[in-house]
Amino acid sequence: MLRCAVLDDYQDVALGLADWSRVRAESFREHFARQDDLVAAIHDHEIVVIMRERTPFTAELFERLPNLRLLITTGMRNASVDLAAARERGITVCGTGSSSTPPVELTWALILGLVRHLVPESSAMRAGGPWQHTLGIDLHGRTLGLLGLGKIGSRVAEIGRAFGMDVVAWSANLTEEHAAARGARLAPDLDALLSASDVFSVHVVLGERTRGLVGRRELALMKPTAYLINTARAAVVDQDALAAALRAGRIAGAGLDVFDLEPLPEGHAFRTLPNVLATPHLGYVTELNYRTYFREAVEDIDAFLDGAPVRVLSP
Repeated sequence: MLRCAVLDDYQDVALGLADWSRVRAESFREHFARQDDLVAAIHDHEIVVIMRERTPFTAELFERLPNLRLLITTGMRNASVDLAAARERGITVCGTGSSSTPPVELTWALILGLVRHLVPESSAMRAGGPWQHTLGIDLHGRTLGLLGLGKIGSRVAEIGRAFGMDVVAWSANLTEEHAAARGARLAPDLDALLSASDVFSVHVVLGERTRGLVGRRELALMKPTAYLINTARAAVVDQDALAAALRAGRIAGAGLDVFDLEPLPEGHAFRTLPNVLATPHLGYVTELNYRTYFREAVEDIDAFLDGAPVRVLSP
């Protein structure tokens, strides 16, 4: 019976959400920050299941895992896996289904938490502090700026309209027709989108054109009363520039669920700045999503063992 390692199972739930009986499955709750520790833990495993992009699988790591035959990532896209290197070593890489609903919901949790100051108000109540010490802003009549209007961005737009917001969007390939069909106006360019937004939310895929797309110059275009939300990929926004803007109060605040380094180190600015509402990459962390991930991971294993892999990712 082949050995299967499930990595970064922070909540220790993977083995209880699917039937792993065809393999000797072992779940690792802790994150292996050092590659040597990771290799020592999974060196003898033929199958590895990874959770999103928590643990990158590079060409170097594949070289150190001679027994690995099948790698499964939750979701059908994982930029942290070197697919070409896996193919060269004869390692099959498969994915699973994933729901876009959880990140949409978390985006709005961050927006509402920020504009209504829910954390400081709740914390004050628990600590016996002042009663009503902040002043929230109204979303109705404000401008929601969306960087990207794909599956997730479109759902965020729909909810923005329900709040009575003016929804404006932009991305490199977005057309007026596509934007209008989703109830949004197309901004002329990114600068115009940033300048107009009261809430600016990131919903583009990370790639050559989007890495560092929002930097120091772009952040300076935002209103001092505006909020930035990122539940997509950290590297779309220059992290140092964002921290500097938040420290200086050049924007009102940020709601962040994604970071360049995860888990985020203790004492990091995004853990401590008072105008940041940060969550530990919870965008996809819901019960139904996890059931899909691990049920389909087991389906991938069964199909591989039967000689007919499914949901195979190509380089």
